[in-house]
Order: sequence, then C-alpha cells, then structure tokens
Amino acid sequence: MVRSMTGYGAAEPSADGGRWWVEVRSTNHRFLEVVVRLPRELGALEDRVRAAVAERVRRGRVEVLVREDSGLRPREAVVDTELARRYADALERLRRELGLAEPVTLGALLALPEVVRLEEVRPDPEATWEALQPVLQRALERLVDMRTKEGGRLAADLRERLGRLEGWVERVAQRAEELPRAYAQRLRQRVAELLRSLEVDQPPDEARLALEVAAFADRCDVREELVRLRSHLEEARALLEGPDGPVGRKLEFLLQEMQREVNTVGSKAADLEVTRAVVEMKSELEAIREQVQNVE
Repeated sequence: MVRSMTGYGAAEPSADGGRWWVEVRSTNHRFLEVVVRLPRELGALEDRVRAAVAERVRRGRVEVLVREDSGLRPREAVVDTELARRYADALERLRRELGLAEPVTLGALLALPEVVRLEEVRPDPEATWEALQPVLQRALERLVDMRTKEGGRLAADLRERLGRLEGWVERVAQRAEELPRAYAQRLRQRVAELLRSLEVDQPPDEARLALEVAAFADRCDVREELVRLRSHLEEARALLEGPDGPVGRKLEFLLQEMQREVNTVGSKAADLEVTRAVVEMKSELEAIREQVQNVE
C-alpha cells in the first residue's frame, strides 16, 4: 500500500475531563525526522512521543504539537508560614504602638499578599502519559488515514505513468528489430549510388555488406537493456500493489536503474524514431521521480 508523506491529524480531549490537544503534521523528507513540541514540564515524555510516531510513520518530517487546557490544571493552596509570621510580628508591633486592644487575627493575616497562594501541581509524567497517549494515537490515526488516501491517488497516477513507459519500451523493441534491415537497405542504396557515380559496373560485395550490417546490429542491439527495463517496470508495479510498508526509497532506486537503461538505449540506437521514444521515456521518468518524492 502506497502512502503519501504529507498529511495532518488532530485530536481533542475526550469527554471524560481530558485536557490535552494534539496536532500532527507531516511533510516530505528523505528519512524519518520527528519534531516534538511539548509543554516544558513534560520534556520527559518526548522520547515516548517519538516512539509512538515511529510505530505509525516510517518516512517524512513529522511535527507533533501538544497543548494543554491550562484552566483544567490541578492547583493547590500553598501557605507561606514564614511570611505570615513576619506579618504577624509587624502587626503586633503596630497594634502596641497605636494602643489598639484588638488582637491580630488569622483572617487579617490571610488577607495580606502572598500569605496564601495557589500553585499549579507539577504534573506526574506517568499519569500524564496515560491521559496523553490515547489523544496522541487518535491524532496519528487521522494522520495515517490522510497519508493513505493521498497515497492511493499517487499510486493511481504512478500506475498510469508506468503503463505509458511500458508502451514506449515496446515501441523501441519493435523498432530495434527493424533497424538492421533498414540499415542494410540504406547501405545498399548508398553503395549502389557510389558505384554509379564512379561508373563502376559491378555489384556490391554482399559479404562486406553483411559484415557491416552485422557490426551495426551489434552496436545498436538494445535487447538486454529492454529486458532490464521491463524487469524494473514489473518490480515497480509489484511495489505499488504490495503489502503495507514504505516503498519510496525502493522506487527511487528503480528509477535510477531505469534512467541508466534508457540512457544506454538512446546512445546505442542511432535512429530518429528510437530517439524520440527515449525523449518521451525520460520525460515520463522525470514526472514519476517528482511523484515518488511524495511517497513514504
């Protein structure tokens, strides 16, 4: 199954009081690169997030953004006892200096700044991971779904282009069989014209002509290249139809091999029709290469 390297997935907190949002987006990359953005206090979970991504994605640059609903963070009341004691001593001195009879009360102390403050409870990594993991998995599932759908469209386009390549290969194969005969005919015509221009009344040397035609046929023989091209095309189709897994790097390698064989065909077959076919094949290979850059 072919998958694209581009995609997006997001998941919101569950209805049972969760507070985590996760966004995952992926773009093209030669290898797997995972960039994780977590709240600073959850840095210890970065490796777990990376591992979860690597289980679902094999290739591409994947950015994971984890956000928290800070309004749902647990908080606790913290009493600054030392500060309260200093406040109490200062108020007691003030009471005596002013001659007040009322004692310093707890309510008066609690109303003073910073005696009691609310602080967010530092998150426990294990408990946080239990809450975060299912949200992350939902986001990854949606990412993979999008990459799979896009991969299906890429695969359809690649199959069509491979079909056109196969058609050009067969045209070249058919023309390559005709080249020695066409060359022999042209050679005989040239020799006959040359003999007439020299006013030499003798038939051409058929043995010499046969040797020349045989040498030409050997030079322009592209059967081996065409056999390898057909083999590479079959392998590429098998990858597109194969089981789930990354195929982009293998397709890139096959394209390099196809390009090599097409170049050799173009250099061997000194024929206008074959040259045109080679140009078309190179153009198709370039289009396929651009598409494969998006394949996982």
